[in-house]
Amino acid sequence: MIRPGQPLPLFGFFRRLLGHDRAFRQAIATVTGRTPDNVRLYHLAFTHSSIVRQQGDTGRHQSNERLEFLGDAVLGAVVAEYLFRKFPYEQEGFLTELRSRIVNRESLNHLALKIGLDKLVQLDPAQGRAARSRSVNGNALEALVGAVYLDQGYKAARKFVLGRLIKPFVDVKSLTETTTNFKSKLIEWAQRNGKAIRYDLTGEARSGGVMEFSATVVLDEEAIATGMGLSKKQAEQLAAERALTALGI
Repeated sequence: MIRPGQPLPLFGFFRRLLGHDRAFRQAIATVTGRTPDNVRLYHLAFTHSSIVRQQGDTGRHQSNERLEFLGDAVLGAVVAEYLFRKFPYEQEGFLTELRSRIVNRESLNHLALKIGLDKLVQLDPAQGRAARSRSVNGNALEALVGAVYLDQGYKAARKFVLGRLIKPFVDVKSLTETTTNFKSKLIEWAQRNGKAIRYDLTGEARSGGVMEFSATVVLDEEAIATGMGLSKKQAEQLAAERALTALGI
């Protein structure tokens, strides 16, 4: 029996639900700089496929993979336009290399952590920290870009990418000044020092029919660095860059 003045259980449930939704909206506004209109898109952006598999219902519950596919395209377009305008006299190869270094998987994971997306991603706890370190947070960032695009339009998505991600956290000038052919530099060092070097490559299918590659630098049968990318070349370049850093070169 409910006594007079006692809140209805259902009312209490909705009040808690409303409070959670309000906090989530505030978190999205803090990250993107805009209050969301269609909050469902943002919930979807942070729903990893492992949660869907855990629930065993792919009809009613969807993951962020489709939004990730869309966000990847929007992010690439925004960064390409930004670099096109910033470097009006550079050739296509320079722009392509610079863009790949900005939007590669490791860079996106780093950006996602910078803005706190790891606290919003809904992931099956069984996946553990190793899964997060591979690509989960970076994928969620792409999905978030896709959600902003669908919810607010291209101009808002562009403003989010440039104003909240690229300009605050990416040192473009430093990227242009560093050597981009890290693989050749590492091979030359290995040859000078009589070291045996190879790359162990693996590939994993991602949403949208693309492959994500992981390359590990193995020096004298010891793994010293790993890089990830959407092509074998990109993954090997990132792995070589990390290896050079680890070796103090």
